[in-house]
Amino acid sequence: MDYGKHQAPQGYEPGESILTTLIRIPVRIVVVVLVLPVRMVWDALTALWHAADRVLLRPLGRALAWLLDTLVLTPLTWLYTWVLTPLGKAASWLAVALLLRPWIGLWRYVVVPVARYGIAAPAVWLYGAVLTPLGHGLRWIGTALLAPAARGIGTGLTWLFTTLLVLPVAGLWRYVVVPAVRYGLIVPVVWLYGAVLTPLGLGTAWVLGQLWRGIAATGRGLGIALAWLVMTLLVAPVSWTYRRILAPVGREIAAAFEVAWRVTGYVSRAVGRALATIARYLLVAPVSWAYRTVCTPVGHFVRDSVWAPARRAAAEAGRAARAALASARETVRQARRDAWRALVGSTDGARSREPQGIPARTLGSTTTVPSAAQASETPLLGEKFVKQG
Repeated sequence: MDYGKHQAPQGYEPGESILTTLIRIPVRIVVVVLVLPVRMVWDALTALWHAADRVLLRPLGRALAWLLDTLVLTPLTWLYTWVLTPLGKAASWLAVALLLRPWIGLWRYVVVPVARYGIAAPAVWLYGAVLTPLGHGLRWIGTALLAPAARGIGTGLTWLFTTLLVLPVAGLWRYVVVPAVRYGLIVPVVWLYGAVLTPLGLGTAWVLGQLWRGIAATGRGLGIALAWLVMTLLVAPVSWTYRRILAPVGREIAAAFEVAWRVTGYVSRAVGRALATIARYLLVAPVSWAYRTVCTPVGHFVRDSVWAPARRAAAEAGRAARAALASARETVRQARRDAWRALVGSTDGARSREPQGIPARTLGSTTTVPSAAQASETPLLGEKFVKQG
């Protein structure tokens, strides 16, 4: 009993207020009313799309694929296999025969021999027989004659340059310029820096450091005050509004839409089943009954009483027409042969004789070739049969 007294009401979740729990059910009812038409339209469109895909789009896709394969892919394959491939092979053979092989022959039999025997061999001979001995002679002249003379001249010029120019300049730099710069300029500057500028710089640095520390402390205080004002007047109210109002309302709306979508799905499926049942009893069942009880017997009667006799009569007429045409062809053939014999005369000569087919097989024949076509058995094809006739 104590557990029943302290149990939370149905639909109430921990951490939620009573106002949220009381508002939830009306909100969900309103959302269900708003979402139900959308869900029914969505389900109807989905069913229509599946039906159209099964009845129209798939056969249309198969037909388009067959047309594409028959009208495009097969001709392109045939064109590539029997036209473009032989043309490409012929073009490659012609290119090799007319463009590549002449250049190869020119390089092999003209350029290489000319370069080898017209340029390389004379150049090697000139280098070995003329330029090498000449170079050796010039090297001996330079080593034996010119090098000692150049070393003597260089030594004399070095002694003159050192005696007349380097030693006076070095003495002037060492005994005049360096003492004047050291005792007339550097020593007074060092004394001025150590005695005057250093204490002045330290004092200025201390003053500037204290001023910067004061400015930094003032800036930190202003920043802390501004941050407190922003947090107190802006962030805290916005955070409280989002946490206490917007987040619960958003969660409730999302949950209401989710529940409404499921509930309207059940309702939409029920309505769809009811419409399907009504259509089956009002449309499909009468059409099926009419097909079984009316159309099928009528079709069988038409097939057995009208179509079958008409088909048999058409077949008999076709056979009679084919027999009449065969008889007419045989008559024309006989008249042509008689006219040929009357015009040509004897049929002994090979040139004056009509082309003869294979004579018909008789009881005394030993021909057993299964592929030999049997000729006509009329006695008008061969000479022997003509004489007997």
